[in-house]
Amino acid sequence: MGTPLGDFVRAKRDGTQPEALGLPERGRRRSPGLRRTDLAARAGVSVEYLTRIEQGRDRNPSHVVVNALADALGLDPSERSHLHYLAKITGGACSGHAQPAPARREVRPSVQQILRLLEPGIALVTNRLGDILIRTSGYEAVTSGTGLLDADTPNLTRYVFTDPRARTFFAEWDDVADEQAFDLWLAPSVENSAWLTAELAPVAGPDFTRRLNRHVVPNRGVLRLNHPTGRELRLGRETLELPTDAQQLTVFLPADEQTTQALEQLRRESHGRLRAIS
Repeated sequence: MGTPLGDFVRAKRDGTQPEALGLPERGRRRSPGLRRTDLAARAGVSVEYLTRIEQGRDRNPSHVVVNALADALGLDPSERSHLHYLAKITGGACSGHAQPAPARREVRPSVQQILRLLEPGIALVTNRLGDILIRTSGYEAVTSGTGLLDADTPNLTRYVFTDPRARTFFAEWDDVADEQAFDLWLAPSVENSAWLTAELAPVAGPDFTRRLNRHVVPNRGVLRLNHPTGRELRLGRETLELPTDAQQLTVFLPADEQTTQALEQLRRESHGRLRAIS
């Protein structure tokens, strides 16, 4: 049985071409990407040890080994951070018997006050499971008619993978799906991510499980939306981490003048108020 750490190392090795690391091409290979022998040599570990990591038979590599693997694979800062996170949860929770449990949904009063100050801008507070905990009227205006907020406890991850309207609303649905699947690895706890994963996998199918196991670190560029009114919106995103709460405050900003004008029209048409979901 594999581990998140082993899956990620193997996926990055398969996706890395030798020439990208300055290694010579050695003819045809049985599998794509970097040979295990080449990666082991670059990382300064034995092929047998690397095999154990990839196959999940070694769950506790040292920080030195993890850093060496990151260097050998040429990982960027985001990928390195993810590699260390996977090493942490592989060595801890993967060897235990964590029971799935939902994440906490309470939002501190001071955070709620921040969102009130951001009105009528577009902002919300979520956790890594995709639960929409509180949002501004501007966010409601942008998402009105999409079905995202129809549920009593809206969840962005569930919406992306199970509601057909999401594939129209998000102009670059594949990128958004990658983001939501990746963020489950960063959930407040392994128990939390296991809770939503167990709930989603049977109904979301391979679109979800394939992304969850690929460990692709998303770029999180400009978000392109197709609003039901026919307006096209391009929004930049700024995210403030709330580590004490294991939550994120995200503010969306218009990326061009056309979006600025479209948002003004949506605000005039909408008279929603700040809503907290508990």
